[in-house]
Amino acid sequence: MGPYKVAVVIGSNRQDSINRKLALALIKLAPPSLACRVVRIDDLPVFNQDHDQNPVEAVRRLKREVAASDGVLFVTPEHNRSVPTVLKNALDWGSRPYGQNAWAGKPAGLIGASIGSVGTAVVQQHLRGVLGYLDMPTLGQPEAYVHFREGMIDADGNVASDHTTKYLQTYVDCYAAWVARFAR
Repeated sequence: MGPYKVAVVIGSNRQDSINRKLALALIKLAPPSLACRVVRIDDLPVFNQDHDQNPVEAVRRLKREVAASDGVLFVTPEHNRSVPTVLKNALDWGSRPYGQNAWAGKPAGLIGASIGSVGTAVVQQHLRGVLGYLDMPTLGQPEAYVHFREGMIDADGNVASDHTTKYLQTYVDCYAAWVARFAR
């Protein structure tokens, strides 16, 4: 079997998002056993159950990409002590209509960056509840809350310090083992 396909979902639609930078760094650090690809979620319409049976192409694309993946890595900021709207919207679309949950069974990883020292702890706790309902086994350890500082990760996804590289490498290696454990 080739590398496991991992859908990387970034919970921010900002182009210069620190979580986008973190996601690119994690992709570069991923071991050969993972083939990571960012899944676009910023073009999804606001969830509306009236469109469950006939969603727009962006929703169908999201569901295809998630369904084709062996795991999902969520890299997200925290908005108002909870899940960013763009991410919750993607989770809702991907799980609908009832009985057609594209997320089900996909081993999940949670990580996030903030300018505060534990700024993504609450969103990760909220997401654990949602992902449990969506039937996504979620990596419990190591927990990863990245205190982002200017210059920590460059525009090409390179991590500036050896200490941070080691920390992120440990996380992505643990996630790779998690995917291998659950992937079908």
